[in-house]
Amino acid sequence: MKMTNTQLPIEEIVQNYSTNQTSGLNDAEVVRRQEENGKNVLTEAKKPNIFQQIGRHISDIASLVLLFAVVLSIYLALTTDSGWTKPIVIGSILVLNVMIGMYQEHSAEQALSALKKLSVHEVQVLRNGQKIMLDATELVVGDVILLEPGSQVPADARLITASNLSIDEAILTGESLPVDKISEPLREEPEEIGDYQNIVFSGTAVTQGNATAVVTEIGMQTELGSIAGMLNQTKVKQTPLQNRLNRLVSSLSGVAIAGGIIIFLLGMFLHGDPLASSLMIGVSLAVAAVPETLPIIVTISLAHGVKKMAKRNAIMRRVSAVETIGNVNVIASDKTGTLTQNKMTITKLWVNEGGLTAVNEVDVLDDHQAKLLKMFGLATNAQITKDENDLALEIGDSTELAIVRLLHKFGMSRNSLENDSPRLAEDPFDSTKKTMATLQKLPNNKSLLIVKGAFDRLPINRDTAEYAEALKNHDAFGREALRVLAVGYKVFDGVPTESIENLQDEVDLLGLVGMIDPPREEVIAAISEAHGAGIKTVMITGDHLETAKAIAKKIGILNAGDSVLTGTELRKLSDEQLMDQIEGTTVFARVSPEDKIRIVTAWQEQGAVVAMTGDGVNDAPALKAANVGIAMGITGTEVSKGAADMVLTDDNFATIVAAVSEGRTVYQNILKAVEFLIGVNFAQLFLMIFSVAIGWGAPLIAEQLLLINVLADGIPGFYLSREPGEKSVMKQKPITQLTSIFANGLGTRVAIRAVTFTILTLSIYAFGRFGMSNGGAAIGMTMLFLVLALGSMIDIYAIKTRESLRVASFKSNPTLNMGMTIAVVLVLAVAILPPLQNLFELVSLPPMAWLIVVVTMFIPTIVLEINKRLQNRNRVDNEYQAITED
Repeated sequence: MKMTNTQLPIEEIVQNYSTNQTSGLNDAEVVRRQEENGKNVLTEAKKPNIFQQIGRHISDIASLVLLFAVVLSIYLALTTDSGWTKPIVIGSILVLNVMIGMYQEHSAEQALSALKKLSVHEVQVLRNGQKIMLDATELVVGDVILLEPGSQVPADARLITASNLSIDEAILTGESLPVDKISEPLREEPEEIGDYQNIVFSGTAVTQGNATAVVTEIGMQTELGSIAGMLNQTKVKQTPLQNRLNRLVSSLSGVAIAGGIIIFLLGMFLHGDPLASSLMIGVSLAVAAVPETLPIIVTISLAHGVKKMAKRNAIMRRVSAVETIGNVNVIASDKTGTLTQNKMTITKLWVNEGGLTAVNEVDVLDDHQAKLLKMFGLATNAQITKDENDLALEIGDSTELAIVRLLHKFGMSRNSLENDSPRLAEDPFDSTKKTMATLQKLPNNKSLLIVKGAFDRLPINRDTAEYAEALKNHDAFGREALRVLAVGYKVFDGVPTESIENLQDEVDLLGLVGMIDPPREEVIAAISEAHGAGIKTVMITGDHLETAKAIAKKIGILNAGDSVLTGTELRKLSDEQLMDQIEGTTVFARVSPEDKIRIVTAWQEQGAVVAMTGDGVNDAPALKAANVGIAMGITGTEVSKGAADMVLTDDNFATIVAAVSEGRTVYQNILKAVEFLIGVNFAQLFLMIFSVAIGWGAPLIAEQLLLINVLADGIPGFYLSREPGEKSVMKQKPITQLTSIFANGLGTRVAIRAVTFTILTLSIYAFGRFGMSNGGAAIGMTMLFLVLALGSMIDIYAIKTRESLRVASFKSNPTLNMGMTIAVVLVLAVAILPPLQNLFELVSLPPMAWLIVVVTMFIPTIVLEINKRLQNRNRVDNEYQAITED
């Protein structure tokens, strides 16, 4: 963290930066410094051009296999009479796959663009001894800037003067309260960004007071710029499903290449086939092995999940994150605005003459409580008004707004109070004395002095029983992480002639209020449900430790035996030490943006799939580094939304749990698609190798294989994306990143299906070729084509549900039935209509052959159902045994 030395006197700072605090820089010096350091802007990482993107997608193994098949088929079309059907069909599949991959990445990174929007368009600056307004991008180091309420800080700067200055630094630190600033040197260099009292940071906002400051860092050198730099350097990780599918396709492609080489050698040297013929069989084998429609089905499944999640208030910025959210096992959540309401709320009152009261237990205030609240209201400057749309508009400090909201709750307002007791004078809040005072006019020619502020700074008599009781309640409020305000008063006859500053010698303590940024009502239930789904929730916040602990205990994050870490403690740990402690730590407080990335990375090193939630600029790098970054749509900054994979339009933590459920359904459906496609691909592979090895030649040509993969398997596979979730979807543990795609019985089911189809298709081909046509391949090839195409379509019903097939199984997904009907009609048209028969080298079948096809195409479904019943029976037996052993 690059900071200006906060311990130097301002005169030395001004001298170090060669500027003048009363006249600023001159034009010549500004030009020189801009030439040396550039403008006050943020830079973006260079994005790959379209050719680099295409090259990246073509370089994966599946695309390379198809590219080889295209090149080879083009060569054969040019040198033989094989025609152009193969290169056109295979080339179309390759182009489609590349386009889909680019579409998945089409959601361009907006994080840096959003950071630029935080730059102030105009800022008041001292130049040549005059105050001028200029574009913030024109600022240079050494410029003297002027700040006032509502200003956005345009660069990191050291304060020269500060009058009652408070800065909202929530976007950098996560703290819900504005930070008081001073211009005096600090005694020691702070460790946390939130403790730099005499520094203001780019992108933060002035909530009250005025100040002048000398610019010390601009552009990428600011704290905001360091976050931008981390965003540039942080790489988006591949999703677990992408990794698994890449490994799967690589394995299949490797088998295809090895099989192609084997078949080429067998054809050339064992059977003496021509070179062109052997190469063509190799092409057919490559086409058979590569699941061409799998990327398309995955994309459709993810896109359907995006639509369903959007209806549940979760907008997915990156399509691939849909499946990842279903597999998260850690949710690392920011506190302010995510778990809490980002709205300070008074929860407890203590009145000197009335005792302690919880606000939520009070319907009507008694006289003592009403008096306390009126005193606070009179000594408050915040207000709630209406905007042009008649909506509530809150103006002022968050602490004072809590007082005004409570006034409104009990039917009072600042305006009515001041109408009865007009303000005569005010001593504004000062961060040094931590109090403010007002003088109000009372009836009967009296006046009222009210002093509000920190309990230990109020000028009250500390040698009374009332003070001891107040101190006890003050400390109790503090242990509950409540922010405490005290109020005292004094009544005068007439209007005092002394200044209000001199009247505050000793006042009567009236009472205390305790306030906190409360948790969202729905968060407790959401965290509990996440726990039931095997998901651990941890809090990562820039707020104070005690406040974080209090909220975490209340919502169920911090439980007995859990540890907490501050940013200071965390930075003393090595990466190895952090990984050792990470699983037992549920609260991280006072952390920096760099700390958040370390925490996310430590979880990921333990094999966790991490979702990180946040709403501020400070969250953006960790959102990008997480497996799933989740930003708040209402309170979130554009920076956090741009860095995130998912945006919650209702800022509702419970929406994350709903997204997990939907993500798990999408993941299940993609696995069903893998099972549906891969089993047949393996069968096609074994069919081709075995048939060529025994001298039968290729039983199917490349065009027929593509038709089965794209049409017969592809169309029904598309509609698996609309399959409703299994009943137990939120009762299962998340899938870890190390879990194989063939885990939980999928490998067994794929193997059974592949073996069944291999034996069945070889038998059908042999029967059709040798039993019905005396060695002619046409009838055997046509029967094989129909059994493989229709049989692999029909058994989708056995694959789409883990339960045994029932009538309801056929009704749960009407779109699948529609897709099946279309695919069956198209397959039958290819097998029956002469023009299509000729194009795909098929022939008309005799009635007996059709009868055999109709009977045998249901065999795979029957085998899968028998296996399913055995697996379910074993699962129930194992669960029963586990229960009885416990």
